[in-house]
Amino acid sequence: MNTNPSALTPCPAKRPSSDREPREGRRPHAPRGRWFSFVGAGALVAVGYMDPGNWATALGSGARYGYRLLGVVLLASLMGMLLQWVASRVGVVTGRDLARLCRERFSRRTTLFLWITCEIAIIACDVAEVVGSAVALQLLLGVSLTAGVLMSAVATFAMLALQSRGRRPLQMFVTALIFFIGFCFVVELALAKPAWHDALAGLAPPRELLRDAGMVWLAAGILGATVMPHNLYLHSALVKHHAPGGDDRAVAAALYGVNIDTFASLALAFTVNASLLIVAAAVFHASGHVDVEDLADAHRLIAPLVGNQWASIFFAAALLACGLNATVTGTLAGQAVMEGFLRLSIARWARALLTRGLAIGPALVAVSAFGEHGSNQLLVASQVVLTLQLPLAVIPLVRFASDAGLMGRWRVARVPLALAWGSAGIIVVLNGALLWQLVVG
Repeated sequence: MNTNPSALTPCPAKRPSSDREPREGRRPHAPRGRWFSFVGAGALVAVGYMDPGNWATALGSGARYGYRLLGVVLLASLMGMLLQWVASRVGVVTGRDLARLCRERFSRRTTLFLWITCEIAIIACDVAEVVGSAVALQLLLGVSLTAGVLMSAVATFAMLALQSRGRRPLQMFVTALIFFIGFCFVVELALAKPAWHDALAGLAPPRELLRDAGMVWLAAGILGATVMPHNLYLHSALVKHHAPGGDDRAVAAALYGVNIDTFASLALAFTVNASLLIVAAAVFHASGHVDVEDLADAHRLIAPLVGNQWASIFFAAALLACGLNATVTGTLAGQAVMEGFLRLSIARWARALLTRGLAIGPALVAVSAFGEHGSNQLLVASQVVLTLQLPLAVIPLVRFASDAGLMGRWRVARVPLALAWGSAGIIVVLNGALLWQLVVG
């Protein structure tokens, strides 16, 4: 099969023995003590778990049901960690990303179908993220939503410009924004004063979960908003260069560092999402405002309900940071899937211009038609689109990860494999329930 000459040479099915001498000029693998050299990809992936779509589902869940769906957030986060672990493992071991593996192992028709559906999901998610950023800019600066949409596009280009100095500056900037988001929610939690005993009790699945249609809807939405399909493609692409030699020692060292990066970053993402639901439960549900779902309404109500104006400022600032981070991740994911599926490489600024151009039009129409109070409908709609694409990424990923001919001794097997297939099944079932309710409801 022809391969892109600019891409890495595909790794063989079985890795060379660890005692083989490295080729001259090969970058030496990092020892376990240098695990921090692999840090960065997890942060770029984690921001997809904190995008405005997650805000919409966590906010609605906390306001309507209090702490009772906190266990669903935990389950979704654990499933996300497992699937991102699988994606990073495939990327490190094979030296190829998920999109490229699909291109090499599926027919051209199937490859084009997977690429088109993935692009639609990225654009739909991008529209919501642009609108989320625009709402945050309006809340912070008082600008119109139209101006906020355009300002968010400019800010995304500015962040991507950091890559002209290499990959690390953008990763560090994104990581800094993640810690800023975490700081904002530490402040929000301190002001909200949640009932921590009730929050801990909410980690157990509620008995009425499968009987309450509203809970099923929100639970499926939480899963769809948490496990992002394009994050799986992106993660495998970001880490595929970490074991360039292909020997067992290099792979083991790379997997060690990448795993630390993945689990630490996604644990922080879970903390942010859980904090948002806890704040919504403590502020809105506890005060009887169970219908709060819109970002603008939440911003307007949070300050008077907690009795501190800083609550609304930190709320909007964290939303802006999440929106900007997520749009950068979407652009990088779009480039990865385009290169992987089509062997087509374009400059990042051109890819950003393409996705921004396709997203800004619908975003401007949405804010003109619905105003700031239409943001929630748009965010929920984006999650519905993601539910259609998610199984198309998860199922091939698990198949590749369990293929002994492709992964060799590093293949996913036994308990992790069973958990991965179980996660895929849960995603399919709950996403099917979400779509069914859309059709019949």
